[in-house]
Amino acid sequence: MALQKTFQQLSDEAKMRIGEVEAEDVETRLADPGWDGVLIDVREQDEYRAGHLPGARGIGRGILEYHIADEVPDTDREIVLYCRGGNRSALAADALQLMGYTRVLSMRGGFRQWDAENRPQTTDGEPIVH
Repeated sequence: MALQKTFQQLSDEAKMRIGEVEAEDVETRLADPGWDGVLIDVREQDEYRAGHLPGARGIGRGILEYHIADEVPDTDREIVLYCRGGNRSALAADALQLMGYTRVLSMRGGFRQWDAENRPQTTDGEPIVH
């Protein structure tokens, strides 16, 4: 049986159902002491350890749905997700919306875009492991 949809097709469809935010807007949120949202890096553990956005929680795409209720029990709290290029985070945002989270955004362009724009990053902290 042939593949019915590619990863890119699934990601593109998810992007039509979710909200996306630019790296600049994420940096503005992080600088705002009144922002009470949650920033989640959905990349793999080694990617997170190599460098991530300041304040980001590392919860890999493969375990996100398992851990999200413990990490973010308030389904109305803003959640900004990112990955390397914006595809895994789009799929993750779509899944969280299906779970009932109402304010989920994916960072367009992902960490690659963030890094290309020389925005701050850190290697502090450890990702959540299953």
